[in-house]
Amino acid sequence: MPELTDETTGGYPAARLRLLQDDTAAGPARRTALARLTDDWLAALLDRAATEAAVSGIALVAVGGYGRGELSPRSDLDLLLLHNGSADTGTVAKLADHLWYPVWDLGIELDHSVRTPAEARKAAHDDLKVQLGLLDARHLGGDPELTAALRTAAYADWRESAPKRLPELHALCQERAERQGELQFLLEPDLKEAKGGLRDATALRAVAASWLADAPRGGLEDARTRLLDTRDALHLVTGRATDRLSLQEQAQVAAALGEPDADALLRRTYEAARTVSYAADVTWREVGRILRARSVRPTLRGLLSGRTAGRGERSPLADGVVELDGEAVLARSARPEHDPVLVLRAAAAAAQAGLPLATHAIRRCATAAAAAPLPEPWPAEAREQLITLLGAGAPTVPVWESLEAEGIVTRLLPEWERVCCRPQRNPVHTWTVDRHLVETAVRASALTRRVHRPDLLLIAALLHDIGKGLPGDHSAAGEPLARDISARLGFEPRDTAVIGTLVRHHLLLIETATRRDLDDPATVGAVADAVGNAGTLELLHALTEADALATGPAAWSAWRGGLVADLVKRVAARLAGEAEPDTEGTDAPTAEQERLAVEAGRTRGPVLALHTRAEAPAEDGAQEPVGVELLIAVPDQPGVLPAAAGVLALHRLTVRAADLRTLDPIGDGPVLLLSWRVAAEYGSLPDADRLRADLVRALDGSLDIPARLAERERAYARRARATLAPPPRVTVAPGTSRTATVIEVRAQDAHGLLHRIGRALEGAGVWVRSAHVSTLGANAVDTVYVTRQDGTPLAETEARQLAETVQAALL
Repeated sequence: MPELTDETTGGYPAARLRLLQDDTAAGPARRTALARLTDDWLAALLDRAATEAAVSGIALVAVGGYGRGELSPRSDLDLLLLHNGSADTGTVAKLADHLWYPVWDLGIELDHSVRTPAEARKAAHDDLKVQLGLLDARHLGGDPELTAALRTAAYADWRESAPKRLPELHALCQERAERQGELQFLLEPDLKEAKGGLRDATALRAVAASWLADAPRGGLEDARTRLLDTRDALHLVTGRATDRLSLQEQAQVAAALGEPDADALLRRTYEAARTVSYAADVTWREVGRILRARSVRPTLRGLLSGRTAGRGERSPLADGVVELDGEAVLARSARPEHDPVLVLRAAAAAAQAGLPLATHAIRRCATAAAAAPLPEPWPAEAREQLITLLGAGAPTVPVWESLEAEGIVTRLLPEWERVCCRPQRNPVHTWTVDRHLVETAVRASALTRRVHRPDLLLIAALLHDIGKGLPGDHSAAGEPLARDISARLGFEPRDTAVIGTLVRHHLLLIETATRRDLDDPATVGAVADAVGNAGTLELLHALTEADALATGPAAWSAWRGGLVADLVKRVAARLAGEAEPDTEGTDAPTAEQERLAVEAGRTRGPVLALHTRAEAPAEDGAQEPVGVELLIAVPDQPGVLPAAAGVLALHRLTVRAADLRTLDPIGDGPVLLLSWRVAAEYGSLPDADRLRADLVRALDGSLDIPARLAERERAYARRARATLAPPPRVTVAPGTSRTATVIEVRAQDAHGLLHRIGRALEGAGVWVRSAHVSTLGANAVDTVYVTRQDGTPLAETEARQLAETVQAALL
């Protein structure tokens, strides 16, 4: 090893910088080159320091990721200074300082230790992470025999202790997955710590080193390389040693990796994570099977007769499918090359039994399916087995993921390729598109007793978002795809039409119920025309609930469920031919509303009444509060709606719906009656007296609501992470009401949004008849029914100008 002078030492950072800036050297080649460059530098440091100190019997060893030769731009260095104990501790410590300080001086993170081989083995015995690091030990400088002896001992120790240590390692992986989540579904994934990340890939190497089991190798190394390349680009883009792929860096990382956009980057990352995650699941299942077999006492094994010794008992599950050692496997007599339905039958049997489907069984079926695919249209048994698989509930998910990992799903449903691992940028969504579709089918399986055609419900659940990734409205784009797929599955034309309708209108009920005035006959009529018949309505109701539940916790609640149920009831009555009374102008005020209006007219000031709405059971059986009913009566005057909405925002009350009407109970001038459905942001009920006092101040101008709300928004902005939200969009919804103009506002949810909308409408001189608020995560959709002051709808030009005015006010 040539001696490293001060001049050449100073050359290491320059050479490192040149390497990192060289765009032609990326990926594994750059990581290897960076490791080799660092190896030479550290080895030279050791050589010089050892010569000056006249010390022998030492070795510098790289462990962990550096030991594997995978050095990312901002990776830390994991180093072990090994000595044979012949030198005194002071000399060894001084030698170590000559190694560590140059690393620190360059600002490189360092994880270091100084040990004898015996101390290193003891540390590994006491600490699993140390033991795993030693499995990647690589000699850098000094005595190579010292390093080689430690490596040999480390591997021997690992293999001896593997039956005890592997369950411990598995528990660490599970704990990390619970803490960090699954990489393949996260919008801001941790490339290292999340399930399916680099830590799991390293754990699989350790399992292989134990000689007990090995991971499925198909695509695993490519997936690990992809994750490492992404981390390299992330390090270079941020200039930091970070593993979290944050939203604000994804576009730059995508460009650095040659991806067209951030979505393409996430999709490739998810695909890599899915490969690692699947390999980990299969490997840990195999480890568990082997360890369980080893735990059988030798005396019991000796009692087992010749042919069955060491073999589990086979229990039939379906034709050609049996259970063996906790897995669904193919029977000895199974012939997948002559039975194209076998893979679906095996998957359905596994899911129904709550068992994983053995990897070797899937691969046998995959090979056979490539040579002899299912005929089109599918035979009835194949369709029935798919429906059985989808109807198995939660056990469907791991079985379906196994089929996906081995390429079965895209062979059966080629359209699945487009939605596979496709990210969903809306934070309301928990899953990627493909997993969301499977989760919807799982949710729908619990609702099959409510519908007359469970098979149509399950297929529609699986296909309802199949149009995502295509241009335009995914519901419209998905309808012809769903019809084609359904016909290929062997459904009759009448059934394919129903499935197509369900896919086309799978958002109709939830959007109508939360954004439209259900008392407007045009609302119910539009839904009835779209659905067509009571049977389809029944299926659409169940699909709506399953879709929302599978989206995430923010997408469904007792309140939303109640609105949808109310809409379904009204539409069912219309489809049954039951006449609906025209409620426009005929809905008489309640006794309480009249009382409040009289009091407001008499006192010439606002009067309030608060009522806690009835509670409804949540999905887990707990009681879920629906919200608070707030009635406000106030003598009609300019600015009532924005003032009331602003006061509610100041008191952290979320508005879910608002209805407005005018009464003149005592002939002393009109009184405006506002009926609000609100929810307390932090769960505590508002104080009616404080609400009234603030409303009085807002109306007389002594409470500056815009200034107060702006101050709060600035405070939230300081605490919240900066995100680039799309601009608000305000449109006119034509044909949705015969008696009013419907203005729809889509914007980033913010405190006082309805207040700002109300101010803009007030300034435009229109009358607000009702407002309906829908919030999903950070997105709000507020629908407002407005008329002229004489109660007639706005002309088309007026409506368009009003939408432009409101949009300008929100920018």
